[in-house]
Amino acid sequence: MYMSTSEIRSAFLEYFRTQGHQVVTSSSLVPHNDPTLLFTNAGMNQFKDVFLGGDKRAYSRATTSQRCVRAGGKHNDLENVGYTARHHTFFEMLGNFSFGDYFKHDAIKFAWCFLTEVLQLPKERLLVTVYATDDEAHDIWAKEVGVPTDRIVRIGDNKGAPYASDNFWAMGDTGPCGPCTEIFYDHGDHIWGGPPGSPEEDGDRFIEIWNVVFMQFNRQADGTMQPLPRPSVDTGMGLERISAIMQGVHSNYEIDIFQALIKKAADVVGTTDLGNQSLRVIADHIRSCAFLIADGVLPSNEGRGYVLRRIIRRAVRHGRKLGATDVFFFKLVGELATQMKDVAEELQAQQEMVERVLRVEEEQFVRTLDRGLLLLEEALAELGDAKEIPGDVVFKLYDTYGFPADLTADVVRERNIGIDEAGFQAEMNKQRARAKEASSFGVNYNDMLKLDVETSFTGYKSLVEQSRIVGIYQGTDEVASLATGDEAVLVLEQTPFYAESGGQVGDTGVIRTDSGLFAVTDTRKAGKAVIHKGYMEQGSLQSGAAVTAEVDAARRQSIALNHSVTHLLHAALRQALGDHVAQKGSLVGAERMRFDFSHFEGLTMATLRRIEELVNAQIRANHEVATRLMDLDSAKASGAMALFGEKYDDEVRVVTMGDYSTELCGGTHAGRTGDIGVFKIVSEGGIAAGVRRIEAVTGKGAIDFMHQLDEQIEETAALVKGDHFSLAEKVRQVIDKSKSLERELEQLKAKLAAQAGTDLLGKVIDINGQKALIATLEGVEAKSLRTTMDELKNQLHSAVILLATVADGKVNLIAGVTQDLTGKVKAGELVNLVAQQVGGKGGGRPDMAQAGGTEPAALPAALTAAQAWLSERL
Repeated sequence: MYMSTSEIRSAFLEYFRTQGHQVVTSSSLVPHNDPTLLFTNAGMNQFKDVFLGGDKRAYSRATTSQRCVRAGGKHNDLENVGYTARHHTFFEMLGNFSFGDYFKHDAIKFAWCFLTEVLQLPKERLLVTVYATDDEAHDIWAKEVGVPTDRIVRIGDNKGAPYASDNFWAMGDTGPCGPCTEIFYDHGDHIWGGPPGSPEEDGDRFIEIWNVVFMQFNRQADGTMQPLPRPSVDTGMGLERISAIMQGVHSNYEIDIFQALIKKAADVVGTTDLGNQSLRVIADHIRSCAFLIADGVLPSNEGRGYVLRRIIRRAVRHGRKLGATDVFFFKLVGELATQMKDVAEELQAQQEMVERVLRVEEEQFVRTLDRGLLLLEEALAELGDAKEIPGDVVFKLYDTYGFPADLTADVVRERNIGIDEAGFQAEMNKQRARAKEASSFGVNYNDMLKLDVETSFTGYKSLVEQSRIVGIYQGTDEVASLATGDEAVLVLEQTPFYAESGGQVGDTGVIRTDSGLFAVTDTRKAGKAVIHKGYMEQGSLQSGAAVTAEVDAARRQSIALNHSVTHLLHAALRQALGDHVAQKGSLVGAERMRFDFSHFEGLTMATLRRIEELVNAQIRANHEVATRLMDLDSAKASGAMALFGEKYDDEVRVVTMGDYSTELCGGTHAGRTGDIGVFKIVSEGGIAAGVRRIEAVTGKGAIDFMHQLDEQIEETAALVKGDHFSLAEKVRQVIDKSKSLERELEQLKAKLAAQAGTDLLGKVIDINGQKALIATLEGVEAKSLRTTMDELKNQLHSAVILLATVADGKVNLIAGVTQDLTGKVKAGELVNLVAQQVGGKGGGRPDMAQAGGTEPAALPAALTAAQAWLSERL
């Protein structure tokens, strides 16, 4: 039975919906509040806090089609993508989850029913595995489902490591874990490979399609396995893998979605070879790149941005291999949005921005390729008699410039030079080790504060609240009391303190008891509990005591004004720049606010002024800042803007300011926009490709800022003997005069350098019938050495020249060789000979090279050695 990828996804979600599961939207590829992950790489990521006990949901069963990215690790090396049938950087994981609801019996039956009844897969094509010691799962498969025992494979090593196996899953070195059962599909004996556990298991005949994890233990740091009080279930089935089966093909790249992207890629690069592996690479990579950018990741040289940049560059290189002569990668975004229209609202909304980022990145990469070629030429010039490019140079070309090793090999092969492949692989292995180490965050999930408490927040209406202490924690240890000076975290039954969320910082203030005063320095969330971080300023307090919680009212008001203005700014940016503008982050504090947004270029002064005017007009309009509680779907239907990647409850707060701004927001706000007073932009600039940042101030902060500007203007005007209105002209006059004096100074320095060169002609020596000049110049700047060298070469016509100068404790060197002598002496070799002896290095062309050093005392001996070296070559 043929089914499209879209039909399979819908059928899966609908089946589990009918089985009582809440259909949950795919989370962002950037994990929410999870520093342990680079990208969302599994369906369970968005439920991690639920499994850990730190989050409670209104449902105990869930189902998702989760977008995932994997671009590294044991089985996901980027280099494999496009060359195997099932390696991808981007994939969708279908999953069903139980949070302490059903367990092994139902999880197994759900999987089997969906595969054999909904998808109608032949039962004789399915094989299952269980963990070696999991007799319960084995018996369910054999006795309840009816799978023949010869098609149930036990996997795992019981000899000394019963909890370390391919069929035993763990969230990390500590935390929830448990045995797995997997379902494999037999593609037929015409394909090489054996069942799991056999010597031929790495073949492509038996392919895992479904994995069910039974979370029934909590692994402690010492390896102890404690049974979980409420065992849970986490499953995953790769959408691309099951689509290949339902569409009668063996490779994931032959399914409908990939075939459409491959044909589009072939069209934009201008090839008819649809079977080329480079097209598969491009089709895979556009999926991860486009969705990562839509989720707020942008190309950079570190972290997530670095991984994205590597994927983009790999796709572009494969396009060049296919003959692409112009930027092409961004042209695939529209086709991708069409193919995934059922689940790609974010991509469709941001298509223009995604295309722009990809285009700019590809254009920059083309330029880096040119710079990589220059570096390669320099490396070749320094090789001397060697016939192999060092591995570290090959790696630098690859890592810094995206210059692949095979392209380096092609370039140098024309000169009968090879590359040090072993050295290059050694550097690559070091990088993989660094990446693996960086991704192994070593989090002990048992050291995280997990609270089975829900704090009621009352701070929308009041900044003072009578409450009771329900918990005192120092680290993860609960304590009964605190004394003066003790640092701790307090948990209250209800609180007026706003916990840091949605970009708004946490409140500060005090918590009073009859016996003491606790200073609150920050407020955050731990699951559904609000935790008040701080210290005992005086006295003591005990758990269970009645308290009065008081928020710092002045600070809260400043934060509220800055938060309200972010909404007005967001609307003004979309009005002034276009609907492609989307919020990419914010920080709302008491002193100022910061707002990150998607846009392609810097804003002019005129545009910034218009944005300020738009915001200030809404402030003067003095709109009521109204809030309503609505269900999420109704809120979105009303036009309220939601931030993709943020977690929203089923019931949300909708904040409106007149008819100008409507957003989902749980933060605190001004009563009316007029309370903001005035809005002033302090700075605007780029923070990544396609993302800009505005920092601004409001109210008294804005007035203080403008007073500071006035003081600076007055001080500057006095220095140039002007006033507020003549300041620009006066400063211009000073700059023009300074530039004129600098030109005169440079001309004088050039004349002095030329004269110094002429004076050096008397120091020319004869070495084996050839002219040579080795000298140290006094009072000549390093940047003038080139001018002096050119003057000397013009006058000597045929010579080897080595000049040095010392300034600020540093040695500057330049070597020049006239063209007739470069066959005997290379300037780069000569300058490096000296540089190595004065604590430096350098390089350049055979006829001109420069270097530096940090050991001036060694210079005389180094120049003497240079003369001896020349005597052997001239």
